[in-house]
Amino acid sequence: MTTLKEKVIVLTSYERRSLFRFLTLYLSSVFVLLAIIGYLFFENNRAAMLSAMKFEMMYQARMISSKIIMKAMKNKEKRPPVAFLKTLKHCRFQVGYYDKNRKPYYTEINEVKRFDTDFFVENMKCYTVTEDKSEHMGIRYIVLKENNLAKTFHELRLKIIGYLVFSFLLMGIVGYFLGRLFLQPVREQIESLDKFISDTTHELNTPISAILMTTQSLKKVEPKKMKRLEASAKRLSVMYSSLTYRLEGKVEPSELLCFSDIVKERVGYVKELIDSKHLHVELDLDSTEVFMPKSSAHRLIDNLLSNAIKYSDVDDSITITFKNSVLSIQDTGIGIDKKVQEDIFKRYNRANDERGGFGIGLSIVLSICKKYKIKLGLRSKKGEGSTFILTFPKVKK
Repeated sequence: MTTLKEKVIVLTSYERRSLFRFLTLYLSSVFVLLAIIGYLFFENNRAAMLSAMKFEMMYQARMISSKIIMKAMKNKEKRPPVAFLKTLKHCRFQVGYYDKNRKPYYTEINEVKRFDTDFFVENMKCYTVTEDKSEHMGIRYIVLKENNLAKTFHELRLKIIGYLVFSFLLMGIVGYFLGRLFLQPVREQIESLDKFISDTTHELNTPISAILMTTQSLKKVEPKKMKRLEASAKRLSVMYSSLTYRLEGKVEPSELLCFSDIVKERVGYVKELIDSKHLHVELDLDSTEVFMPKSSAHRLIDNLLSNAIKYSDVDDSITITFKNSVLSIQDTGIGIDKKVQEDIFKRYNRANDERGGFGIGLSIVLSICKKYKIKLGLRSKKGEGSTFILTFPKVKK
């Protein structure tokens, strides 16, 4: 029911990293492009709105001026009646009437600072100044003021931002599906690789089992040769177990395990590998229980121990401690360069091309730790060895 579950999870993780990089570059480019388009669109509309505002205000000023001229032709008044001036305005703008000395006859505008231009903007307010050099009824200047320019520009900004956000989200969705489409060949290649590993490990199972059974029945063979044969067979067995774990995806029942016994058992299982490199192994283990499947515990220790053996030189030492639910596996081997430490838990990644295997052992360790909420840590320095630290969750009694 859960076959290939682990494979799908690993592939999804790879896809997410690739999609994140692609979408970051893609959306950054889209954002810059949309920002430029939005700015140019705003400036273009801003100029068009100011031009339309100027035309409307000057038209209204000319209409008022024509009414004043008509009134002046009928009545030879030197000063315009205030009541008449109040009735002239039939537009949405504030208006003011001024004589040649720029003194107001009647005005709705608090202050006009300029009379030398026909249109200007000050403090986000529009002004038009219409000059009547004939000074009909003593009125030289008609000034109109518009107060809603800031509000109009604000509404325009909100509208443009809304369109840009919608466009950005739409482009993001398109980019996501494009990224998934481009990643499809990668998915197919990984699936093909997994199928190849599955077929290969299936073929390896029979000869590995036969070798292990044969080594137990052999007699009159030099002890040194026997140990070498057993070490090679068990190394193949551990590699086979690691390869099949990634592909099986079986649901395993958890149980209470005395983890110190598990560690001792797995150290004993690879004793021939340890002896082949003359390694010194020191155990300091508490009898603490953990709750997880036995097969997963085996794979956890096998891969960490195999990694320590693989990257240790002859006569190096390995120290395994288990105290207060914290497992520490320390070796005095070649260590791991700091710049590659973040990548060693990735699938098919190898820290050392000369001693590396398939590059899946530590990936399995990370997978098991995530599954059973085990905190995984690493301390390492090139040339000084490595220490893997696993903090198990407390078992509730």
